[in-house]
Amino acid sequence: MEKRIVVAIDGPAGAGKSTVARQVAERMGFLYIDTGAMYRAIALWAHRQGTAFDDHLNLTQLALAADIELGPEQVFLNGEDVSTAIRTPEIASAASKVSVVAGVRRALVEKQRAMGARLSVVMEGRDIATHVFPDAQIKIFLDAAADVRAARRVDQLGGDILAVTQEIQARDHRDRTRTEAPLLQAPDAVYLDTSNLPSDEVVEAILQIVRARTSNGKAVTS
Repeated sequence: MEKRIVVAIDGPAGAGKSTVARQVAERMGFLYIDTGAMYRAIALWAHRQGTAFDDHLNLTQLALAADIELGPEQVFLNGEDVSTAIRTPEIASAASKVSVVAGVRRALVEKQRAMGARLSVVMEGRDIATHVFPDAQIKIFLDAAADVRAARRVDQLGGDILAVTQEIQARDHRDRTRTEAPLLQAPDAVYLDTSNLPSDEVVEAILQIVRARTSNGKAVTS
């Protein structure tokens, strides 16, 4: 009997999770879930509503009410395509503030688990292997040096390298020290340093891990 497979990919901002996870999902025929996009969507909605990022009650209400749909290249918030709107540096920074709110995390984790309960998925974020799906069959922790991650962000979005490096370091600190589900490497996760690896090599490494732990992309139930 076959069962769904969860590939959980965690790591800090700029480690290459989105690019790699999307390609792995495409190669395996799994659903790709960018959990960071979900937090960005809540941050965008809060920004539009004028909700302060320290207003935990109203942020939690937004997270509970949000209708978020994810596709391979698109993110829909309450029926609106916000794929471009959530990718600005301002919303990225706001998302890391929203993500420390316990009520927001609990609301979105429930949505993420519901998605993962239906189909085989590749899910990436900060706490997938440690909190959202601790029983995932495949757990990967992607990492890279802070200066490398900052350079990648500048290549993608532009900006001053020093300022982006400082923001990356500040976000790392928030992610690793938050009370609710901090960024940690799961004990049974495979660690991959992507500092000097092109994305296609990282994808191949993960595919080898998936195939080694499953039977041709099908979960081993024995």
